[in-house]
Amino acid sequence: MRNLHRLVAAVQKNCDISDAHHARDMTMCTYLLEMREYFRWEHDIPLDQAPPRDELGSWLTQREARWGEFESEIFDPLPVGDAHYDPFEIETINRELNPAGLAYGGGYGRFRKPHFFLGELLRREKRDGFEVLVTGCEYARDITALPAAFQNGAIYVRQDALRRWLWEKVELWSVKRSDGPLKAALDCYGYGADPRRGLERMTEAESEAVILHEIGEGLAERLLGRDWKDMISSFTRKRPEILARAVRDNLADCLSTLPGLIERDAHCSLHFYFANFEGMRRTLFPRLVESYRRWRETGSPAPLLDAARAGTAYWADAASRLIDLHRNDPAHAEAAIEGMLGEEPAGLAL
Repeated sequence: MRNLHRLVAAVQKNCDISDAHHARDMTMCTYLLEMREYFRWEHDIPLDQAPPRDELGSWLTQREARWGEFESEIFDPLPVGDAHYDPFEIETINRELNPAGLAYGGGYGRFRKPHFFLGELLRREKRDGFEVLVTGCEYARDITALPAAFQNGAIYVRQDALRRWLWEKVELWSVKRSDGPLKAALDCYGYGADPRRGLERMTEAESEAVILHEIGEGLAERLLGRDWKDMISSFTRKRPEILARAVRDNLADCLSTLPGLIERDAHCSLHFYFANFEGMRRTLFPRLVESYRRWRETGSPAPLLDAARAGTAYWADAASRLIDLHRNDPAHAEAAIEGMLGEEPAGLAL
């Protein structure tokens, strides 16, 4: 593509502006882990090679100084061909970039952090009425590389980011090598016998799993409408957003992820799904945890299917209740939703 270097530089600058405003909102532990992997990506260090500590420390200092230069800046328009586009005009930008073998993503993630990336377009396809763009090598990104996202009616799967995320999961597990669903998933993928091939098998299979989840996100968006987005964007505190997003994630998984994996008899991905079924999603949905235990004991998918069917109606109703709180009393809805959080979130657990 003509003047690709200008586009890469502009996208990366917007990534740096976003990080300047939001990166240090993370906990210190998460921040240092994310920065370590960001350094690995930027310097093209193999996943199984530890980043050199001295270089990492110097780079971290330099990157934070760079962010300091951008704290008062706004996002730059992106030069594409002979025109410039707002960085959130992703559909228009991709119409220009996709024929050149490139894909661009720009949108808001958790806690209103903007995320941007530019990568190699591997393939495009249609799934359940949604366009799916699968990318490989990435030329620009921010500190948090989301493996997949549903943006403006399209699904973006970032295989490079997914591979790195999977590696981080395996690397953390390898410290203790405990039994559980992650070990079951790794055994299923043959990771122990050949880590590199096992990681590639995981990347391919989990690409399908994240597509199924993002299809669920799209179906949930159709069900919940604009009011859900308005509610999420109104939150000023983290805890209500964590609860609301967990409800929607559970709905998406009951609508698409779990039925899709069961239909495909994707045992490895089911184990991996439950290895990552944690936090608020797990707290809200103990029935699903029990269903997984029964599936492992009996080999029958019936408990998982029953939980997904029950969850489809339940989580749609729970999401509607949250929307009603916001619609009926927007000034106090956030406090009311936060008030549901306790040892057992009131009236929301299934």
